[in-house]
Amino acid sequence: MTDQLTVSVLGTGIMGAAMARNLVRAGHTVRVWNRSRDKAEPLAADGAYVAGGPDEAVRGADVVLTMLYDGPAALDVMQRAAPGLGPGTVWAQSTTAGVDAVADLAAFAHEHGLVFFDAPVLGTRQPAEAGQLLVLAAGPGEARDRVTPVFDAVGSRTVWTGEDGAAGSATRLKLVANSWVLAATNAVGEVLSLAKALGVDPDGFFDAIAGGPLDMGYLRAKAGLIRDGALTPAQFAVATAEKDARLIVEAGEANGVRLDLAAAGARRFARAAAQGHGDEDMAAAYFASFEEKTTD
Repeated sequence: MTDQLTVSVLGTGIMGAAMARNLVRAGHTVRVWNRSRDKAEPLAADGAYVAGGPDEAVRGADVVLTMLYDGPAALDVMQRAAPGLGPGTVWAQSTTAGVDAVADLAAFAHEHGLVFFDAPVLGTRQPAEAGQLLVLAAGPGEARDRVTPVFDAVGSRTVWTGEDGAAGSATRLKLVANSWVLAATNAVGEVLSLAKALGVDPDGFFDAIAGGPLDMGYLRAKAGLIRDGALTPAQFAVATAEKDARLIVEAGEANGVRLDLAAAGARRFARAAAQGHGDEDMAAAYFASFEEKTTD
């Protein structure tokens, strides 16, 4: 390919590892780093170079892609990477960081002469592995050709939301979209838990809504994970869903909007995590409907 780049992927969890593999498949030179090295090492078999530290990973890279837990984690890692960063390096920040954190990340980018793109993605493990994520991106038009090959490798489509990554327009859209996804996920769990409590066969519910406006593939997919006990490996983990739900609530509060369902959803995810389901698929919020099991 003519647009071969050297791309550094910092953070190789569920999403970052899949994105790194697709970047390798697209013909890019890929360096990876993860705080827990054991999560990065399998990528060596796919053709990625596993770096010993963030600074080594980013040295000489055309594009740095961060896919870390949250904004503070992304800032910490980039500060550690700073000795290896060169002015003019493109930074595609794909962590769901929250509105306030994006401003802090953009300030770091400005301080170090980086070209900053706010670029969160929509999708979970399966679309990430297939290179079918939806990339939400904001950044300078004159530099988009430098990052487009990366977005094309990890996603099926890129939606541009603005020219200034520091304004956080892509992150704002991501939070709005996630508010719907997380509410729907919690609704699935409550439907199944209520059916269990009332002695209703869930298939009766699915038959009742089949083919109508209340039916949706996402409902059936998440319900299937719960009913089949197929919550690992996670498509998107409970603990991460709880973090995103808190960011959504905080964004609403900061802008004078009360988000009662999002707040309750955050507590529900937190309760499921406390019961030991934090690393399972976010559909495991289902278990938050029941008292935590104890042993005598």
